[in-house]
Amino acid sequence: EHLKAFDREVNAFVDYMFGPRDSRVRGWLLLDSYLPTFFLTVAYLLCIWLGNKFMKNRQPFSLRAHLIVYNLGITLLSLYMLIELILATWEGGYNLQCQNLNSAGEADIRVAKVLWWYYFSKVIEFADTIFFVLRKKSSQITFLHVYHHATMFNIWWCVLNWIPCGQSFFGPTLNSFIHVLMYSYYGLSVIPSMRKYLWWKKYLTQAQLIQFLLTIVHTLSAAVKPCGFPFGCLMFQSSYMATLVILFVNFYIKTYQKAPSRTAAKETPVTTEVKNGFHKNYFAASNGFLKNKKAQ
Repeated sequence: EHLKAFDREVNAFVDYMFGPRDSRVRGWLLLDSYLPTFFLTVAYLLCIWLGNKFMKNRQPFSLRAHLIVYNLGITLLSLYMLIELILATWEGGYNLQCQNLNSAGEADIRVAKVLWWYYFSKVIEFADTIFFVLRKKSSQITFLHVYHHATMFNIWWCVLNWIPCGQSFFGPTLNSFIHVLMYSYYGLSVIPSMRKYLWWKKYLTQAQLIQFLLTIVHTLSAAVKPCGFPFGCLMFQSSYMATLVILFVNFYIKTYQKAPSRTAAKETPVTTEVKNGFHKNYFAASNGFLKNKKAQ
């Protein structure tokens, strides 16, 4: 009874903050109450904290088969959402510049159903981090990673309750396309023989940044030429996407544009001895390591 009373108070508060919910999604799984989404997010954060403690003195798990199946599953789900969103918005004659919440009839319901799967996929993707914990890939569990996963699940609970169609379609359409590429990459990277073909990670990060920028432009276009879509939601989405742009740019610079360290520069031997047009150390370096010899 105490939990039910708390649930009523929480939902009354969010209704007071955001206004009446969209009646078309009443009764859909996880949407009527905020508590399941909140508790799943807390459980996610606790799994990271407790999982790292649990794995501290243990050997990492391989999980290769699990990762292949998981990444294939997310890839297929993302492909389904991408195709279904394109078909649904085409059927409803969605306006790319600005689309309201009620003018497309059944197509709006079709879009909302796909966006529910998009919301639900965010809790499935919590497994990304759990796999990092079990494999002891602590360097992958960055602030950006946890922030993005935790906030997206909660934000999309709000989206589904108040703005489950219309202008909300654009970001998930782009993101579903990016996720087809991204989870394909993750799945292939688990297979050792495929790693030599995965040269495009850098371009995948660039595509993610372009996705965020396009979403900001699309969101603000509806503010410049409004069509009845809630203005406050447009401003919030633009602001949130701006935080992702900042964090991803920081990640990109640290990951792909590191300057050679002074220590590495000092350790690289300088030689004038040339054989067949190459320095003598070229042949050792070509095998993945460099044999340094003291000058005689």
